[in-house]
Amino acid sequence: MSAPGVQAGPRPVTPVGILAAALDRVAAGLDGVAGVPDEVRDDLRRAQELAGGLDPYLERCTTPESPALARLAARTQEHDWTRRDPDAVFLEQEMLSGHVEGQALKMLVAATRARRVLEIGLFTGYSALAMAEALPTDGRLVACEIDPEVADLARRAFAGSPAGGRITVEVGPAADTLAALAAAGEEFDLVFVDADKAGYAGYLTTLLDTGLLAPHGLVAVDNTLLQGGPWLSGEPTANAAAIAAFNDAVTGDPRVEQVLLPLRDGLTLIRRSG
Repeated sequence: MSAPGVQAGPRPVTPVGILAAALDRVAAGLDGVAGVPDEVRDDLRRAQELAGGLDPYLERCTTPESPALARLAARTQEHDWTRRDPDAVFLEQEMLSGHVEGQALKMLVAATRARRVLEIGLFTGYSALAMAEALPTDGRLVACEIDPEVADLARRAFAGSPAGGRITVEVGPAADTLAALAAAGEEFDLVFVDADKAGYAGYLTTLLDTGLLAPHGLVAVDNTLLQGGPWLSGEPTANAAAIAAFNDAVTGDPRVEQVLLPLRDGLTLIRRSG
């Protein structure tokens, strides 16, 4: 338990992180237990190394984040999320996209030569700022966020970055913002979805049916592995069930082609077929 006033460190929220923590608990439980074959202990130590060392290795081999992104990540971790109104949208520091995924999104912006980016679900703005850093000076990113408090945190972080001026934050239900953008004839080269999981299917349908997604556009959808919930045995959480249904719907949709990447908590890339 953390000392009073001390913010606890991030808990494992990805399949690999959860696996690493489980292996550590198994190893601790077997410590001092007689009769466990040496080869079993060796296999367990090897499994611990594989699972526990992967994320740190990815961090080490990925281009470092900018100072502005590092400051944003630190502020997110230092923020006391327990003091929020209990009736507000649940938020926690683990929702931050983070260094490796942020760099991946930044690469997608650069590789697709995107000039207009849409983000559905802003949180404290790490992914938005990472993508904005890769946009040309006249590029634009529109971010949808339902929670005014967290949108204000993001805006303050953007103010300290040269790329922050490329970001516009729209506060309110994402469905309303998407409808307004579509009515205005807006079109986006890249869309990043990281919002309420039950809304994913509706957001994708809106992107495909309204013209918000450019003909050559790419959609990146976060948390599509959702801590392993879509395939683990037992009763799934509501979010895991929503992600499993979304993944099945995308897989069976002839309008699109997709690939699910095991990056952090799962990142699915989607584009129109053909």
